[in-house]
Amino acid sequence: MSDVKRTNKRAEKAKETRRRILAAALELFIQDGYGATNLQDIADKAGVAVQTIYFVFGNKRALLKELVDVTIAGDDEPLATMERPWYTGALASPTAQDLLLAYVGGTTSVMERVAPITKVLEAAIASDPEVAALWPHDVDPRYVVHHGAAKALAGKPGARAEVSVEEAADLLYGLLSPELYLLLVKERGWPRERWERWVGETLRSQLCVTEA
Repeated sequence: MSDVKRTNKRAEKAKETRRRILAAALELFIQDGYGATNLQDIADKAGVAVQTIYFVFGNKRALLKELVDVTIAGDDEPLATMERPWYTGALASPTAQDLLLAYVGGTTSVMERVAPITKVLEAAIASDPEVAALWPHDVDPRYVVHHGAAKALAGKPGARAEVSVEEAADLLYGLLSPELYLLLVKERGWPRERWERWVGETLRSQLCVTEA
């Protein structure tokens, strides 16, 4: 076996180990809570030595941080949300209406993945100030993403000219929030299709001109 093949095999094995650890952490954090879950529990679930988790992630806080990042992204590729195909594709839509349709769909897929871990993260931040410090407080990354979409929307045919980029960003930030998604989909039992239809129609009524 060549050195290149050996290196590739080791890299793939390391990736698979990381994925198993993250999957085990997600299951146990949701089932038992962040505070009640220790790294040995996660190691046992993932079928690895606890020292492997320390080597790969460093500590439980760093493991939680990566778990949240990977859950938002949907994979472990090093691409920020604003560089992801669903996002750039939505922003490249020809009209404001088309942009919102694609953007609501993509954002809903993110929230579907993130919803199960939202309460875990809230509890971890409330109980451990060092967890809260892992996320910046000066700029909300979620708002930055929505502001980018609002800026693109403003230049599309069909966008309401009287709505500023900042107002559009606020509406996207508020209506496409995990809190509202959890309230209507998880607590009130709305199917995804109903959620997407309602939030899409609401945003179009606020951000797009009325079609004749």
